[in-house]
Amino acid sequence: MPAPIEVRKVPLRNVSDASGLAELIDDGVLDADRVVAVIGKTEGNGGVNDYTRIIADRAFREVLTTKGTRTAEQVRQVPIVWSGGTDGILSPHATIFATLPEDAVAPTDEPRLTVGYAMSEQILPEDIGRLTMVEKVAEGVRRAMAEAGITDPADVHYVQTKTPLLTVETIRDARSRGQETYYDEPHGSMDLSNGTTALGIALALGEIGMPQQKQVMRDLSLFSAVASCSSGVELDRAQIVVVGNARGHGGNYRIGHSVMTDALDTDGIWTAIRNAGLDLPERPHPSDLGDRLVNVFLKCEADPTGYVRGRRNAMLDDSDVFWHRQIKAAVGGVAAAVTGDPAVFVSVAAVHQGPTGGGPVAAIVRA
Repeated sequence: MPAPIEVRKVPLRNVSDASGLAELIDDGVLDADRVVAVIGKTEGNGGVNDYTRIIADRAFREVLTTKGTRTAEQVRQVPIVWSGGTDGILSPHATIFATLPEDAVAPTDEPRLTVGYAMSEQILPEDIGRLTMVEKVAEGVRRAMAEAGITDPADVHYVQTKTPLLTVETIRDARSRGQETYYDEPHGSMDLSNGTTALGIALALGEIGMPQQKQVMRDLSLFSAVASCSSGVELDRAQIVVVGNARGHGGNYRIGHSVMTDALDTDGIWTAIRNAGLDLPERPHPSDLGDRLVNVFLKCEADPTGYVRGRRNAMLDDSDVFWHRQIKAAVGGVAAAVTGDPAVFVSVAAVHQGPTGGGPVAAIVRA
């Protein structure tokens, strides 16, 4: 039976700030040794060379090491997923998941939050963008589901991953072994890694069958409604966090999901919050949330048509500011307007993650 989960959101006051985590531990809200995952936003450029992710990662792991009994090597196994880039009004923050002792809360047959974690087999540079990566991710998702105590894929509402992308060095490594990478230079490999990973998630959850190689990054009708995929230079395999609901273990939180059909789809965000179990009026307002919403997690993508609701935009033609940053800022503003809180998790590069031009939304609420 999965353990009950405590989940809290803390601000990052600067790029190396882990004081919010330290305070939760010092106040007895969380036990350092029971922290099982962290998902957060840092204030870097969100690109290949966004080292704010590494700085924040180091700060949080140092707190877990100094305030707990786990060794540094054990703490290195804790999944900490950072999405770089807080464009617009997005605010740097972290959502922390920790298990509670079984006797800390009363068990219930109502659905309550559960978390499972797995690492995939090593993903080689030549795997990125290819079906071998899809299969490796799918196998890891199935193991993470089992760890979370989830048997029905319908109970999975959010899968956050971090996977490697291509760099000049890893492309050179593949060539030295007689292998060819999907791209011959790093540009675009973030989208490629994320999209391929999403297909692996969708395959594991039965949202799609095994895709054909020619469909990767091209057949946009194939997607997962619960995938949130990030990539970076920090690791060489898929780091997978499965978040869903299970019965019998108790706890104070639930998760739900939906999708945004486009960048302005506020109803998609409200539907995810309702799906998590929050009763809302027909036309909700941020004040209706009270203190029950912990956080929302969104993926977004510039619509490849260059239009939103029939109106043309210039994001994909802009050579000065990459569209990744523009759509992230736009959707971040929409999400913050819904929740009344700029500390929302909005990540870009959403190919195969939700419908084209939109993206998945997950919401965690206090039950």
